[in-house]
Amino acid sequence: MKTITTTEELAAFCAAAAQHPYVTVDTEFLRERTYYSKLCLIQLAYPGEGDENAVLVDPLVADLSLEPLYELFRDHGVVKVFHAARQDLEIFFVDAGLIPEPLFDTQVAAMVCGFGEQVGYETLVRKIVKDSVDKSSRFTDWSRRPLTDAQKKYALADVTHLRGIYEFLSAELDKSGRKKWVAEEMAVLNAPGTYRVEPGDAWKRVKTRTQSGKFMTILRELARFREGYAQSRNVPRNRVFKDDALVELASTKPRTMQDLGRSRLLLREARKGEIADGILAAVTAGLEADPADMPKNTKGADKLQVNPALADLLRVLLKAKAEGEKVAQKLIATSADLDVIAAGGRDVAALKGWRKEVFGNDALLLCDGKVALVAKGNNVVAVPYD
Repeated sequence: MKTITTTEELAAFCAAAAQHPYVTVDTEFLRERTYYSKLCLIQLAYPGEGDENAVLVDPLVADLSLEPLYELFRDHGVVKVFHAARQDLEIFFVDAGLIPEPLFDTQVAAMVCGFGEQVGYETLVRKIVKDSVDKSSRFTDWSRRPLTDAQKKYALADVTHLRGIYEFLSAELDKSGRKKWVAEEMAVLNAPGTYRVEPGDAWKRVKTRTQSGKFMTILRELARFREGYAQSRNVPRNRVFKDDALVELASTKPRTMQDLGRSRLLLREARKGEIADGILAAVTAGLEADPADMPKNTKGADKLQVNPALADLLRVLLKAKAEGEKVAQKLIATSADLDVIAAGGRDVAALKGWRKEVFGNDALLLCDGKVALVAKGNNVVAVPYD
């Protein structure tokens, strides 16, 4: 098991990898105490057997530059293969402002190939490679050195088995003609906006039942302050104050330190200093905001005028289509999508791209009363209805 600790070694490996059609990639990181992930280990492999052509890269070595790896990531002649790539890609985007291209996510491909929703790496290893994954090092503190042989073996397996998984899934997609489906899904992972959290948009991820304009404006300003503070200090947003405290503050609207002291949910550290000052300033900004600048009253799915009978029929259609195509239902449409469609909405992913071909066209015909669902043996099929 080779561990790369110099830029020269990394450059040599990446030059060799560039001669092959793909390279598998994984990372180990920590995020419990920081806003941004701390990269602790990178695993790489190109086609070969066992540990052959596979390495560990130690990014904690002070004088190691990752530029040779980033050059490989920019090479459009080499497919970069990840499993459940979202967090790995965020690390590289934050560090270098790049997204590896072309990109292949085996978790997405596995859902398209009928392995179920959010299928785990261990499941694919067992079903495709016919091997098992040693889980004993799963909860390792990857920032500690030296790494044990068991830790290295565990980490390296994440990319050596991934070679066989990628080759199998790629062949299956070629046979089924569904590579364009995966390519559509990769568009989200390839978009820089996926990895940027703008403080001004942070309020959108906070769950609340109240939708009044003034409340939502204060919530927005508090979330903006918290996100900016967390980013600038590289601390988790919940270490600043948690969502329940944020909602409480938006409701109570504290204007003074004394008001702040009455909060039931605010951490003690947030009742003084920069955080307290920021909270009070955010509340003031929310209270003084121009009504025209208030967040729009977002109409949640629970307030849609959903036709429950139609929503149930759409669920039956979705199940039938998913089983017929051997694709995970959740990949085609979510329950929220179905409720929106049943309420007359049309701006949902289930009615676009390959999903429209597989499910959306018949879903619209069902809504218009132009198809009926009929039991045919053990299956349900959509048939024209006049």
